[in-house]
Order: sequence, then C-alpha cells, then structure tokens
Amino acid sequence: MAHPKRSAVVDHVQGSLEAGITRLCGFLKIPAISCDPAHFDDVRKLAEHVRDDLARVGFDRSRVLDLPKLPDDKHPPLPCVAAEWLKAGPGKPTILVYGHLDLQPVKGEAWDTPPHEPVRKQTPSGERLYARGAADDMAGWVSWLVALEAWIAKAGELPCNIKLIIEGEEEIGSPNLERFMDAYPDVFAADVMVLTDTENPSTVIPGLTISLRGLLEVELSCSSSTSDVHSGLWGNVAPDPAMALVKLMARLVDDDGRMTVLRRPVDPDWLVASRLVPLTDDVVRQGAHLKDGVNPLPDRGLSKAAWMWRQPAVTILSTTFPAPGSEKNAIRKSASAMLSVRLAPGQTRDEMLAALTATLTTAAPAGVLVTLTEKAGGSMSWDYVAKGPAFDAADRAYQAAWGHTPLRIGIGGSIPFVALFGRRFGDLPLILNGVMDPQTTAHGPNESLHLGVFHKAMLANVHLIDELAEALTPKG
Repeated sequence: MAHPKRSAVVDHVQGSLEAGITRLCGFLKIPAISCDPAHFDDVRKLAEHVRDDLARVGFDRSRVLDLPKLPDDKHPPLPCVAAEWLKAGPGKPTILVYGHLDLQPVKGEAWDTPPHEPVRKQTPSGERLYARGAADDMAGWVSWLVALEAWIAKAGELPCNIKLIIEGEEEIGSPNLERFMDAYPDVFAADVMVLTDTENPSTVIPGLTISLRGLLEVELSCSSSTSDVHSGLWGNVAPDPAMALVKLMARLVDDDGRMTVLRRPVDPDWLVASRLVPLTDDVVRQGAHLKDGVNPLPDRGLSKAAWMWRQPAVTILSTTFPAPGSEKNAIRKSASAMLSVRLAPGQTRDEMLAALTATLTTAAPAGVLVTLTEKAGGSMSWDYVAKGPAFDAADRAYQAAWGHTPLRIGIGGSIPFVALFGRRFGDLPLILNGVMDPQTTAHGPNESLHLGVFHKAMLANVHLIDELAEALTPKG
C-alpha cells in the first residue's frame, strides 16, 4: 500500500524542477576534475558543499570521508561524501544511493559554451542544460536529493531508511573505492543499492542497466632490426614492422571493422527484446556525430543493441607511427600500437588475453618478432539478472513517473565501480539508473542533460523510495 503522503510528495516534486536546476547549477560551477592535481581542492570544495547541503535537507551524519595516503600513492585519495537517514527503524529496509561528484577534464575540447557555466538551450528534443557533469553524474544523484527533500518536507519522514555515498574518484576509475568500503563498512551496509550513473535509451523511455562490457588494454609490438634502414635500399627485402603491425591488427576484425575474436552468440529471446530499444540509424548518426554521407555499420542479422552491448570490440588508442612532420624514407626498426579491447559481458581479461595472444603472435607477417603485453588498469565485465521484488518495484515506480516501464539495457562502456559493487554486494538487488540519454555526449564537448529526463528521474525516485519500502519490508 502506498504511503498516505506519497501523492502530496509527487505534487511537490511536480513543481520542483526549477529549484532542482538551481541546486544542480550550483554544484556544476565547481570544476571538480579528479584527474588533475590542480583541481583536487575543487573536488574537496564540492564535497564540502554537498555535505552541507545534505545536512540542510535533514540527513544525519553528513560528512566528508577521507583515507590516509599510502606509500605508493602519488596523491592522497580524494574524498567521498556520506550521509544517512535511519529514522524509519530496523523494521524497514535500507536503500543505499551511490553517485559521483567528480568530473571529466575539458582541456582541449571545443565547447560551444563555457563548460563550467551551465547554459540552458531549447533543442528539437526539448530543453537541455549544457555543462560538464550535468548528466554524468551530477543530475543523477541530485534527482535523489530533490526527491528525498520532498519526502521530508511534505511527509515529515521517509518510507524507509536511506544512505548516500557520493564518490570523488569515479572518473579516474574509482581506485580507492574498495578501500572506502573496507574502512567504512557501515556506510555501505544496506538491503538494496541504487547506482545512479547510467543511461536511458531515449528521452521518453527509461532504462535499467543490467550489463557492462569490461576493458582490457594491450600493447602490440613488432620489431625486425636494430636500427632504421633506408627504404629505397632495403625495401622489398627487409621486413617492415609497420606493415606487419597493420596486418596483425587487421586479423582482429571483419570487413566492417568489428572484432571477430571471441565473438559471442546472442540469446534469441534477448535479441528479440533488444529490438525494442530505439537505436535507429538516426540515433546513431546524431549520437556518434557521423558526417553527411557516412552511415552506421550494417546490422548483419543482429540488433544495434547487441553489437553495442553484447559483443567484444577493439579500438586503436595510439601507435608509434611517425607523426606528421617527422616523416623519413626509412623502414622503422619497430612499430607498436596500444589497443583497447571491450570485453563482452561475462568475458574475463584472462580469456581475452589468451585469445589475442593466439591470434596475434603466431605466423607473424614477414617473420617479424611480435610481443603482446597487458597494460595496467582496465575493468571487469558485468552481467546481471534483474529479477525479484526490488525490480518489480522499480517497474511500478517508472511506470508511474515516465508512463513506461524501464527497458533492461546494457552499456557498451566499462564502469569499474559497478563491477566492484557487483563483486562485493552481488547478493543484493543492484538497481542501475541515471539521467543520460543518447544525446548527452558524456566525456565529450557540449555534455548536456535533458531537463525533461531530469524531472522524470526526480518523480521516479519519489515513487521508487516508497515502492522499495513496501516491497522489501518483511511481512507479518
């Protein structure tokens, strides 16, 4: 049964969009770029700002969490913010809401407006707010603040217990998040977790993310000589490592440029359901910024969602080929490339590395010497079955707010904190939602938030709090 004050809370949030935008813009003006030491103080400044705002809303133990610097750390870990409201008591479930406050860098990007000065613009799809971090991930967790504040203001209480953890290092791969989990276990103790850093398939259809591709980076190197040699004197008789490198990389892909190594079969039922995701050619053209005359890759019997979410992919990150202006007529003694490999959900780094080694280091072109080296970093893939009372509750909440139940979707990218939560708390319901859409351009210039999506996220959160409270409270 719905909380008797839920309708009043919904009415309040219906009129709270402008206040929510104002709060969001205040956060977005702080350039909390976690990869740049020059902005570490901004990360802390924003963390303190968020802490104070949570305390003002009515949360208890609103605080900035820190970790000590370890001997191998280049810099001290950046902070997290934690807060809680536990007045519903032990008989009610506890929801943990995760978000991150740190931002991607903007240096070198061609923004149409200043990236840290939020600007509203009307677009064909509706009004959007342009700023770095607007949708990734500031509005994701701010939509929760608006919903929680409305519950406290209009009902005087929350239907269940709530904990918030806002990380300051997600955009650099969450290198210390597990240390925070170990150091502050009470902060993460919950019955259900909502992770607010994902995408919706469109501005009118919500999504719940249930899979992520993993990430493996490798260096592929070819060598043949102890020095560069004259291409006119030795071309056609001496092996060329640069040509060999190109031929080796071509082994990994088909004529469309799609990776063939460890390509996965797709479940027929999943494939049918994936065709409901509105990933049209026009969506791809716009989201991927394709030039006129360039078309999306052909589907080849799969859906676009299957190619994006369920199959491995490879990208060339860099090569040692001479840069323009440093050309010379020589066969280089060596050549190498850094490759980024996206792992299909369920694939492991070891599995992919073994397959790449077998593909790239046997029968080397022109007999060159080939090495393949795994690089540090990367992340696990993640595959999840979203079933049970918590997900039924999410369906009801989104139906009430969006007029549509959320599609179960994947993400082609890799989000290390999700795989970490899955490993540490995989026995709990993990609800992945967010405010991004195909036009958000996260991590790129002109990142934006669709304000209609932001408003629906606020409303969905109002319903979700109450639906989870009802679904997960022990009966009898």
